[in-house]
Amino acid sequence: MANRTAPFAGFEWMIAWRYLRARRADGGVSVMTVISLVGITLAVFALIATLSVRAGFRAEFVDTILGANAHVTVYNTLHVTETGQSTRTISDFDAVKERVALVPGVTRVAPLVKGQVMANRRDNNAGVEVFGITLSDLKTIPRIANSEEALGDIDRFDDGIAIGSGVARLLGVGVGDMVKLISPNGVKTAFGTSPRVKAYEVTYIFTAGRYDIDRTRVYMPFSEAQAYFNREGVADELEVMVAEPEKVDELAIALLRASGDHALLWTWRDASGAFLRALDVEDNVMFIIMAILVLIAAMNIISGLIMLVKNKGRDIGILRTMGLSEGSVLRVFFICGASIGMIGTLAGVILGCLFAIYIDPIFSFVNYVAGGGVWDPSIRGIYNLPAKLQMGDVISAIALSLGLSFIVTIFPARRAARMNPVEALRYE
Repeated sequence: MANRTAPFAGFEWMIAWRYLRARRADGGVSVMTVISLVGITLAVFALIATLSVRAGFRAEFVDTILGANAHVTVYNTLHVTETGQSTRTISDFDAVKERVALVPGVTRVAPLVKGQVMANRRDNNAGVEVFGITLSDLKTIPRIANSEEALGDIDRFDDGIAIGSGVARLLGVGVGDMVKLISPNGVKTAFGTSPRVKAYEVTYIFTAGRYDIDRTRVYMPFSEAQAYFNREGVADELEVMVAEPEKVDELAIALLRASGDHALLWTWRDASGAFLRALDVEDNVMFIIMAILVLIAAMNIISGLIMLVKNKGRDIGILRTMGLSEGSVLRVFFICGASIGMIGTLAGVILGCLFAIYIDPIFSFVNYVAGGGVWDPSIRGIYNLPAKLQMGDVISAIALSLGLSFIVTIFPARRAARMNPVEALRYE
């Protein structure tokens, strides 16, 4: 009768380790062990790298939205003024601003005047969107006021205009240069409306981190924008910032009540919701694909263990006749497969974390080898490939890899444990 031993006793680890180290000439499967190990390592590395880039891209995209755009935009429905004109402008914007600012959770409210014009500098032209805003409100926009690559002095904003780095590059201008803004809706005369053309000094050049913002946005002093776009005494909309942008929908009712009867809201989720939902779908699909890769890598463990069981049939027969129980034999081969999974997972986690941490120099090297142009910001919206290492993603990768490795190991281990020692030794 087989003696009962404590699970995962020392001798079981010793036998498993000897089998893993054994050369093929001695009945081992060192080559298959290495292949399985490398497969698990690369699969876990690819999974963590994918999850970190996915999280980084989403975080960077959302940060550029929240850091350079309104969390909530308050604007009016089309209504008729006392003079009989149809308009969407907000005439009592100061009063509305004060009421909205009192809503709990609101951190800033700024009236805006907006319009689309043509910017010109000599032979260079660019279509831009002008935001009329006060200097004090401009300084509260993080991605504009705190731009790491900003040029000029934001405190001189009232003396000219602030433009995005993409606009500056298209027009070929720098700080101190003059830029013409041409609006088709200009001065109204007896002969119709003539285009308005006015030159402004570039006092500040910002980089918001989003290609579409840097390529099209121009900020103009609020009072000057009112005069330029024929908005004397009114604002086009209110830009509202909140303390918790992710919970902006919870403030909708309070903001509508404070904004008045004609008010409508447009949140950052409304503006970018389709893209964010597409990212969620892509995230789920990529995780499934990477999980399949981990499963394929784990299947190599089965191949290696089946070959090991076949080659070690004589040893299994001897161990069983010496009194080793089926459970001990199962645990020996389970340790063999699980060890490969654990070592491969550990190596993959280390490589994946290093990739996420040092993604900038790695990407720079890849871009250099490829001759540049690997990342096109005009298509992807942001200027570089970000990565954000999250503990939840790392834990998910570890749990998936170890879980699959342990599960696939059970089947060949059970086959070894159920091997008849008489049959194993018959032809030896």
